[in-house]
Amino acid sequence: MALPRPVDVLPHRAPFLFLDELVELDPGLLSRGTWSLTGEEAFFAGHFPGRPVLPGVLLVEAIAQCGGCCLWGDERFTGKLGLFGGVERARFRRQVVPGDTVELRFEMRRLSGRAGKGTGTASVQGQVACEAELFFVVVDA
Repeated sequence: MALPRPVDVLPHRAPFLFLDELVELDPGLLSRGTWSLTGEEAFFAGHFPGRPVLPGVLLVEAIAQCGGCCLWGDERFTGKLGLFGGVERARFRRQVVPGDTVELRFEMRRLSGRAGKGTGTASVQGQVACEAELFFVVVDA
């Protein structure tokens, strides 16, 4: 089975789509993807001038978007929309800067027809930049 493009799975669009490609997808269980940062992204202009660093909250959002892809292919979620419900235990381990490719991974721990919980990481060159536990709710689209 060919993997879907993130724009075919997620409701997000530029400039708020932080997942370029899915590289692995096991619906309801696991998703992995990548996000390549060019340095041209608008947020780098103000965070921080002269020393651009990806805001940590955007790493958490990128993990959440990767996690949202876990719903694809599970017929319980046809016509549904996953919404970010919360974050716990977010830890930031290294900076992410222009030119980095972020490797995203999300593993679903609990999933029902109305909500889910999982853990995710964002890494660069094998080094964890962020790890977090995420919650989401599922609503009618």
